Amino acid sequence: MFQEYLHAIDEIEGRIARLEAMIHEVATSSVHAPVIQTLQTLRGVAEVTAATVVAEVGDFSRFRHPAQLMSYAGLVPREYSSGQGHWQGGITKTGNAHLRRVIVEAAWSYRHRPALKTKLKKRQEGQNAAARDIAWRAQHRLHQKYVRLIMKGKGGGVTATAVARELLGFVWAIARSVGQAS
Repeated sequence: MFQEYLHAIDEIEGRIARLEAMIHEVATSSVHAPVIQTLQTLRGVAEVTAATVVAEVGDFSRFRHPAQLMSYAGLVPREYSSGQGHWQGGITKTGNAHLRRVIVEAAWSYRHRPALKTKLKKRQEGQNAAARDIAWRAQHRLHQKYVRLIMKGKGGGVTATAVARELLGFVWAIARSVGQAS
């Protein structure tokens, strides 16, 4: 039985390797390669995450404002307004769940202080200066937001979700800076 389990793990590892190779091919040589490569200038957004974001969003130019992209991902607060009453709750979760999951996962990396470490520095090599500047501003702003919300007593999940919402704004800005049209 143990050998069967080992064999199953080997098969799964092989499948993961094949899928990652296919994602790498798309990320480096498809029509979406420029935006996938440029999104990787952001902390927490490596090749698989960038390819997933581009696959889920498609054409970034269909969103005239980053708030539209945030809403598309379901990362905006619920709201009820009637007369003088106004109430906001948790996120709507009515958008693209896959995009939301990937962005929230990437948002966790902003709990660390801003820094350009080896892997991120390598991903930023050869990218345009505007994208690198946006990514650096994102590190500072999103880390500050994370710390501020934690200090207010918010939980880690709530904080990561709030950071993810703003991270999507930076994703939008970088994708639009590349001039992604499809």
